[in-house]
Amino acid sequence: MNKRLVRFTKWLLDAMFYGGMVITLGIPVIFRYVGRYIQSFRVHYIPQCVLYIGSGILALMIVRELRRMFGTVLADDAFVMENADSLKRIGKCSFFLAFISLIRLPLAPTPATVVVIIVFSIAGLFCFVLCQVFEQAVRYKEENDLTI
Repeated sequence: MNKRLVRFTKWLLDAMFYGGMVITLGIPVIFRYVGRYIQSFRVHYIPQCVLYIGSGILALMIVRELRRMFGTVLADDAFVMENADSLKRIGKCSFFLAFISLIRLPLAPTPATVVVIIVFSIAGLFCFVLCQVFEQAVRYKEENDLTI
């Protein structure tokens, strides 16, 4: 395993998690400032804050699950049922994030919002398929471990 890549990935996941916490908590202040320049943030301040904070929390949950999964990779034990469960949770969070973005679309219709909806819908599907692959791999591994 490439140690520099592993350290960089761990650092990146940690930075995304803690930076995401700061940004998510700062959304009301950030949106007050942005509202000076973009009318939809001024007009729909409360709904925008609620929807973006909800999106931020879901994104943090996704990164938290990725950090958990990365821990099993570092321990050289990636094919465990906990990772399949994490993938299932990531898939659900991805679909919820896409749904929240769909609700947000009328408040701030931008091409980026449509891209977010598409990306997180595909990510949700991908995670559910990968979850099934992991579950099968875990079953094969458990069978193999029992075989002497």
